[in-house]
Amino acid sequence: MSRFLAVLRSWLMMVSIIAAGNTLQSFRDHSFLCDKLYTGTPSQVNGLQARTFGIWTLLSSVIRCACAIDIRNKTLYHVTLWTFVLALIHFLSEVWIYHTAQMTIGVMAPLMVSSFSILGMLIGFQYIEEQLTTSSKKRN
Repeated sequence: MSRFLAVLRSWLMMVSIIAAGNTLQSFRDHSFLCDKLYTGTPSQVNGLQARTFGIWTLLSSVIRCACAIDIRNKTLYHVTLWTFVLALIHFLSEVWIYHTAQMTIGVMAPLMVSSFSILGMLIGFQYIEEQLTTSSKKRN
């Protein structure tokens, strides 16, 4: 496995663990979302919305963890990439379209993580393709 993919696997695992922690925070106390993310309209944040956000985050965490374990699985790799694209779209739309979030560190962090992850995973495509080509040539 290339060094880049090894680093990407570690990154995905770390992001997965952090997302699992955010899930726990969402279930424990919904004020976490009011204070850190949806600061534009904190009155719209309630327990139901926090639990929904928590489940979405947990699903993303599980997908990212699975990809970190089996990074050569192209379908899983694509789905994982989409979790970051959707997160980026979600947070950008909450800031710029719906105005429920403000550009605070609580929003900038997931924007940066999703952006860096998208970039890393797009670069990682060439390493995955390279490994698949190399392994198929070895079989012939």
